[in-house]
Amino acid sequence: MSYEILLADGVVILFQITAATFKTWKVWNVKFTDGREVMLYKCGTEWVQRNEDHLDNAAIIAIGKCIDSIGQRKG
Repeated sequence: MSYEILLADGVVILFQITAATFKTWKVWNVKFTDGREVMLYKCGTEWVQRNEDHLDNAAIIAIGKCIDSIGQRKG
């Protein structure tokens, strides 16, 4: 399913989210319309990304909130 978020600087980001498992962690693969893909996971209450992914902190937080809201709607 496709989602969009509006960052504080006024930029709209469009992306797709799929849940997966990496080793023993639940992760979320995020694919942007420009073809970039990143992997996010939650450590406690904080959303983090792989070292090789280069999202800014505001984008990580916004996408994490979107993922959290998806989980609340399903549960």
